[in-house]
Amino acid sequence: MQHVLVTGANRGLGLAFCRHYLAQGYQVTAACRDPDAAEELQALTGALNIVQLDLADAESIQRLSSEFANSTLDILVNNAGVYGGSPQGLDDLESGPWLNTFLVNSVAPVLLTRALLPALQRSNSAKIAFLTSKMGSIGDNSSGRSYIYRSSKAALNAAIKSLAIDLAELNIPVIALHPGWVRTDMGGPNGLIDSKESIAGLSQVIDNLALEQSGCFVDYRGDSIPW
Repeated sequence: MQHVLVTGANRGLGLAFCRHYLAQGYQVTAACRDPDAAEELQALTGALNIVQLDLADAESIQRLSSEFANSTLDILVNNAGVYGGSPQGLDDLESGPWLNTFLVNSVAPVLLTRALLPALQRSNSAKIAFLTSKMGSIGDNSSGRSYIYRSSKAALNAAIKSLAIDLAELNIPVIALHPGWVRTDMGGPNGLIDSKESIAGLSQVIDNLALEQSGCFVDYRGDSIPW
């Protein structure tokens, strides 16, 4: 049975990822900040293990990685993230929210990935997927604003590219994924697609991921996005 870890699993795309992989017969480890409050997640059936993870807490990352000390991990889905508050116009910016968003969106996912590398290396087909955003694309930015969120995802994208290069010798592909503008708590009610459509595409991209695609930045349809 393939084993997948999904972060930010209590709602939105994370919850949808868990539903998808459970339906496909995977063993799913679902990580979120407050498992006791994750009622929709708790209601899912299948080979599900719910664990606590606060990406802003280094000790929480270490505790989660210790649970995989003797386990194999086949797919890591780094989904958890924050927007960083709003509005994010030039006059609204403060260093506190910006730095915290960088910690959660840019730094912690890479540190978590590093901590889980031993478990990933035990797999014969390990894959790492990061949920980033088109808003982190420098080449695609034509509307400005959203300084905090955009810069945190641009930094994550740079780290993903380096990680893909560094892990090639371990035969572990890494990919940056834009889920589309999805109707979730973060995406809001005006999103263009629902989570089911997004996850259907994202999961197919992950299924087909090989070293040849490692280090790419694509959307849920597999279309390339400029860095």
